[in-house]
Amino acid sequence: MNEKEIGELRRHLRADRCAVNALYGCFVNDKKEIVSTFRQSLAMTPSDDAEAILNIVRKALSGTVGKNLLSLPFTTEQVMDSDEHRLFSALRQQDETGEQAIMQLFEQTAATLRMESPYLILLAQDSYDVPAFGKDGLDGAESTDVFTYCICAVCPVKETKPALGFFPSENAFKSLMSNRVIAAPELGFMFPSFDDRCANIYDLLYYTKNAGANHPEFIEEVVHTAVPMPADLQKDTFNDVLESALSDACSLDVAMELREAICEQLEDAKMADDDEPPVVSKKDVSRILRKCGVEESRVETFEAEYQEAFGNTDLPPKNIVNPKQIEVQTPDVQIRVNPDRPDLIDTRTIDGIKYILIRAENGVSVNGMQIKIGE
Repeated sequence: MNEKEIGELRRHLRADRCAVNALYGCFVNDKKEIVSTFRQSLAMTPSDDAEAILNIVRKALSGTVGKNLLSLPFTTEQVMDSDEHRLFSALRQQDETGEQAIMQLFEQTAATLRMESPYLILLAQDSYDVPAFGKDGLDGAESTDVFTYCICAVCPVKETKPALGFFPSENAFKSLMSNRVIAAPELGFMFPSFDDRCANIYDLLYYTKNAGANHPEFIEEVVHTAVPMPADLQKDTFNDVLESALSDACSLDVAMELREAICEQLEDAKMADDDEPPVVSKKDVSRILRKCGVEESRVETFEAEYQEAFGNTDLPPKNIVNPKQIEVQTPDVQIRVNPDRPDLIDTRTIDGIKYILIRAENGVSVNGMQIKIGE
């Protein structure tokens, strides 16, 4: 799914637009025990509360594609005959079969998921009359398809601390007892994916709040698909592969050229208004390294190590570079540089000592104090 398709569903998933009849829930304590399950009719829920509930569920469609929102593909064999795919398919059914599947999902999640606090599993079933779009982007007269899906959010439940409150009606201070509050989802999913504005039963959209920890135990034991490498680990692994393959050829010039080329790719995709999220492939990086004059043998080493680390997977550019800043770091110093001014950075060896040079002309401050640099 791309950002436009996700945005379209987010706009639809509101109390006055969607077809969610009821919300299914399950409360799991810190001992991985199911304490209670429930079914709450949204039609019988006050409109403000219903919107607040959907707002929590809708957060499972938030974040960055490739970082917080991950595609988990099912194999053809799984789609044809597997318990896990039958389970996710049944979750969409608004009948007794669907309710049984929901209870099964609750039980599998409670037995599998590792969370530090009690949590609430929320699941909604919805049908979206997908509007037709003309060349001008406006809605067509009739829907072209009905997208039937389920969306699930797993939310930590946190206990607030007792506090002192003021009650104007009584003109007095009173203690507020501790209470349990539903936090934003830590993980979730939508099935099937909404690809090309159609149902794709070969894919599940998975949400993780923390890009560095995507709860692989849930993916392995419930979804039964390959666990994608977390976004934060992708960056560290990519850098390790480059450092290992290039060795002493991993210079400032190469690092800057690589970063600039990847940022240009991001900007080109933005200017072209391309719906598909941009990716960086092994071939893209190899081409940039050759342009920088890196020896062919080292480029080949990079390709082999990339293949071992990532296989044939292309990487989202934002997972390997930060387009908003350049960061230069030593064990004792950290410097952030405007991404539009890479020319301010240089490296030199003076009297046998290695230095990072940052050109400073005007407006230099230390701890907020403007200083003068002598001749």
